[in-house]
Amino acid sequence: MLFVLINWIYVSVTSFLLGTAFSGIVKRWFGWEVKSTSETVFYGLIWATVYAQVFSLFGGVGALANGILLAACIVIALVWRKTIKSALTQSIKRSGRAHGAVVFMLVLIWAYCTSRGYMHYDSDLYHAQSIRWIEEYGVVPGLGNIHVRFAYNSSFFALSALYSMKFLGGQSLHAVNGFFALLLSVEVLKAFRMKRIRTAGGERKLLQKGFGSIGSERMFCLSDFARLGAFYYLTILYRDIVAPASDYAVMCVVFFIIIRWLVHLEQKEKQIAPYGLLCVAGVYAVTLKLTAGCILLLVLKPAISLIKEKKGKDIAVYIAMGVLVLAPWMIRTALISGYLLYPFPALDVLTVDWKIPVEAAMRDAAEIKTWGRGLNDAALVSVPVTEWFPHWFSTMLPTLGKLFLLADFVCAAVFAGLLASAFIRYGKGKNRVRDWDELLVLACMVLSFGFWLFSAPLLRYGYAYVLLVIMLTVGILYRRVKIPAAAQRLCGVLILAFVAVKALTLARYAWSVSDEPYYIAQQDYGTYELDSFEVNDVRFYYPVSGDRVGYEAFPAIPLKKEILFRGERFEDGFRGK
Repeated sequence: MLFVLINWIYVSVTSFLLGTAFSGIVKRWFGWEVKSTSETVFYGLIWATVYAQVFSLFGGVGALANGILLAACIVIALVWRKTIKSALTQSIKRSGRAHGAVVFMLVLIWAYCTSRGYMHYDSDLYHAQSIRWIEEYGVVPGLGNIHVRFAYNSSFFALSALYSMKFLGGQSLHAVNGFFALLLSVEVLKAFRMKRIRTAGGERKLLQKGFGSIGSERMFCLSDFARLGAFYYLTILYRDIVAPASDYAVMCVVFFIIIRWLVHLEQKEKQIAPYGLLCVAGVYAVTLKLTAGCILLLVLKPAISLIKEKKGKDIAVYIAMGVLVLAPWMIRTALISGYLLYPFPALDVLTVDWKIPVEAAMRDAAEIKTWGRGLNDAALVSVPVTEWFPHWFSTMLPTLGKLFLLADFVCAAVFAGLLASAFIRYGKGKNRVRDWDELLVLACMVLSFGFWLFSAPLLRYGYAYVLLVIMLTVGILYRRVKIPAAAQRLCGVLILAFVAVKALTLARYAWSVSDEPYYIAQQDYGTYELDSFEVNDVRFYYPVSGDRVGYEAFPAIPLKKEILFRGERFEDGFRGK
């Protein structure tokens, strides 16, 4: 736990400084400044990921990569020292002591959860080895030929390698997921925000907005509903956050993007810059996991505005930023698998000797779909939805998951009605921009939900979409229907009770694992009984039983197989058959 906290200090400082530099560049070009500290850190994490991927193209992401990063951060701290001092001062003033105390508690809670818990099955199957390959070699052509899952190439693994700090203590830390959860938690906390105002008589009165409010006005913003969905997701995540699984990172990122997008709408932000930058963040989400692709529908808002205003240079800058985020990830994918996107063999445009065979790529794509549908047989990929859906619904979803899915179908129908109503009002000349803005966000989540459902509907792959479709629909309806103040107060009380119950559940979990010896070092990856074989004087490890190999034995693969080297050196990579 102590090492996790130290690691997070480094992550937060470097990401904040990178985000500050990015904000300074954005302000100079667009005339808009990133004012939210959490948003600044978020953008810093994006550029830290891009940096790690670019560095991996030339060598292992370890001590040298961090040395250069530190040097860059020192320069940033010197150049933007006044901006940094002002930003931190304003952040402390806005937050207040109570907020600061709660944030400190959140840091301790998430550090505790990140120090121990359930190590995801896939983490010992290929996440750990993927991160170690980046630590040791950066990128190796044809790596997917020795284990096809290495070709999934989430950008999250590059960020994890950058911040693993193996070169310092020998242990490869896996604490970045916990940091994403902490960042999202700080954003969720704003749903319970409080402000003090001075009344006409000079008396200071506490005004609370958000869940738990007791005023007679409308208490909740649409972003508060999104925050409540994120809160629920975090309450099911704390046992698993110790694992470096990209599924958790991308869900946190999607929640964060949607919440911040809604906040800018609610603040009536006229500048297009915050929306354009969040669209760049959407590209980042895609590099974490391809299932986030539909979030790019949000680009319609800034694109339409920029085209109307004929700001061609701004459009070019946003596109350039998106390409800069996407390019290193796509290059890595091409080097590892031989495809621009994997596993999408339809985009087979590269002619390289390290390409994963098309048949293997097609089988892998089929396995992803059938596994998510609970069929577990790639040959069943063409089974019609009328056959696999009932089986999936009855066997793959928990009871609450079933209720969520049914609610999502109802909300999709409500969305269709809201969209039709908006077009009718538009035809009558009663166009309300805010309604279209909110419907765009809901449309983005409905499409994301549909894409998840009909591709690989494993619940952990799509929690953000499942929850946000419900919460955004309820939030939009709440804005349009007059609700008595008493009902709103009751709703606030129920939500606070729900928060209290979840806090008690977390306390019980913390007590149940309190005897585990992870108060200094973090729980490590799993260990397994392994055998080995040699190819070209290189020893490869594989499990005696099962398919998990952990981190320590390297290089390790799930089973003994034929391995074809491309050259005499290890770094030359591996050929496909």
